[in-house]
Amino acid sequence: MKYVIMFTSTPEHDAEVAPELAQDVYARVYRWFQDNDAAITDGGAELQPVETATTLRHAEQGPVVVDGPFTEAREAVGGFSIIDVPDLDAAIALVRTWPMLELPGTSVEIRPMVTDYSQFE
Repeated sequence: MKYVIMFTSTPEHDAEVAPELAQDVYARVYRWFQDNDAAITDGGAELQPVETATTLRHAEQGPVVVDGPFTEAREAVGGFSIIDVPDLDAAIALVRTWPMLELPGTSVEIRPMVTDYSQFE
């Protein structure tokens, strides 16, 4: 089953991480991707900081570009990958090994992908 895993963190907490620890964790993240290559179905993507985001919102006259990101969360999505594992338990087991989960304010959202669009016909 395919899942999107979204890596999130809290920018305020990120800024408090000592540079040496951040470098160590980031090195382990690189190894994590190598070690779990068989389950990762894409290269994933690390995103630029949230302040670089552009948001389009619904408006009566049509979509409008608004200043800045407006997600209703304190966490920011920093990247994502698609994994292909047997089930949710396997996805959870894999994500439990994500090195950045040792840092405060960090989380990984696991969400099943829609792979069969025939239900929408």
